[in-house]
Amino acid sequence: MLEQTAIYAEQRVQSSPDSIDAGVIRACQQGDREAFRVLFEAYRDRVFSIACYSLGDKTAAADVTQQIFVKLFTRIGQFRGDSEFTTWLYRLVINSCLDERRRQSRFLPVEEFAPMNKSVHREPPETRYERREIAGSVREAIGGLKPKMRLPILLKYIEGLSYEEIASVLGCSKGTVASRLNRAHKALAKKLGHLRGEVA
Repeated sequence: MLEQTAIYAEQRVQSSPDSIDAGVIRACQQGDREAFRVLFEAYRDRVFSIACYSLGDKTAAADVTQQIFVKLFTRIGQFRGDSEFTTWLYRLVINSCLDERRRQSRFLPVEEFAPMNKSVHREPPETRYERREIAGSVREAIGGLKPKMRLPILLKYIEGLSYEEIASVLGCSKGTVASRLNRAHKALAKKLGHLRGEVA
């Protein structure tokens, strides 16, 4: 027991999805709250980030993030290991965000939210301002995409999933993922064409 507690403590310090192994998942399924805390700390920023991009609103994203972890706590016993745990979790996140969007009476405009990367960049103020302006334009353009195109973009470029993993999360074929990404790329190119000179 002490050994297991030490392992959890070490994983909390690491606090990244890479630190989560099958033992932590099994412990969560057995109702181990300490293991679930490790899981929460490893994935909360990633879940919040997806929710922010998907919903375009920090407050709504924070609420949905809480809901997702409540669902995760009650449903983790349903995870059978047929796919990667992250794939199963992303599916839960995406479905929760889609449910939230259905509840919204209108589309929420994308707002500025704090970047997930907390590292400090030593850049001149004007450079930081330009980066924030460009990042805001990109987020707004992504937020303006239809969900079928937005979600593959988020999973590929924000989360780094493969086509196969995206297909598993979204419940479609790899060909459909490729098609939606292609359409999203074209839509974003139109929306962000004015930034080409600034990005260069």
